[in-house]
Amino acid sequence: MDKQLTYQAPADSATLSVRPSPPGETATWKDFVALTKPGILRSNLIAVFAGFWVASHWQLQYVTLILTLLGTVLVMASSCVFNNYFDRDLDAKMARTKNRALPIGKLSPKTVLWYAVILGVVGLSVLFIFSGPLAGVFGAVGMFVYVVVYTLWLKRTSTWSTSIGAISGAMPPVIGYVAASGKVDLGAFLVFALLFLWQPPHFWALGIRRVEEYRAAGFPLLPVVKGIPRTKLQMIPYLVLLIPIPVLMYVYNYTGMWFLVIGELLSVAWLFMALKGISSKDEAANDAWAKKVFIFSVNYLTIALLVMILDTKWM
Repeated sequence: MDKQLTYQAPADSATLSVRPSPPGETATWKDFVALTKPGILRSNLIAVFAGFWVASHWQLQYVTLILTLLGTVLVMASSCVFNNYFDRDLDAKMARTKNRALPIGKLSPKTVLWYAVILGVVGLSVLFIFSGPLAGVFGAVGMFVYVVVYTLWLKRTSTWSTSIGAISGAMPPVIGYVAASGKVDLGAFLVFALLFLWQPPHFWALGIRRVEEYRAAGFPLLPVVKGIPRTKLQMIPYLVLLIPIPVLMYVYNYTGMWFLVIGELLSVAWLFMALKGISSKDEAANDAWAKKVFIFSVNYLTIALLVMILDTKWM
């Protein structure tokens, strides 16, 4: 059973777990943008586009595509802002996050909370009205899983946070797919599976590199609770299950030979890289391995999605 940690949700106080910002320093538009985690938004927008493109088979409805991208990015931005709001006390304990606008007091919790609510309401409205009920439902599911299930519950209590939280991270391509097709079928499941299976090994590689930071902040991340050797082993099933996806997308006529070949090469290379590092117990070697795996995972997703888009079968 996973080690359980107790956590009390932060109260709505601007002074809780924050340190005052330097005198005269006020929030700028850049601070509001940073709350939405632009790096996450950029990568997930590619995923939305990929899902929409695969379902369209090159027969694009451009207005629907643009509105789906807009609605999804607003929903994702809202989820990230909610994450910043609820994690502000924990962010203050980590070197990577302690200088964000909320932990240092440049923005008040109440302002950030309203910002998250407005982004979420507008984003979901756009999806339900212009992209269809299915797109709206999947947008709401992704938001609920990320904010409530992941941020407020599992992130503070269980090593399952990464695996269950991956559901929300896999929603963007599904939103794009159902917005274009109006249905949930095997294609929707396959684009979901690609993003879902990619996330745990990607994030655990980062967790291994920053294990002491997560330990100090009190996050029950898998490498913190179960150790680095167990984390390495737990990455393997996800990487193995990635291998059939390009095959299935080719067999069922979603993508062509290029995605089959390149997708398989990428998946096998990532699995080989992960297996190669299992036996290492040296701290420096673990850190170097985790850095290599993490960088490869970022490139894996970018290349896989781009090839999937370019190699989508014509209708």
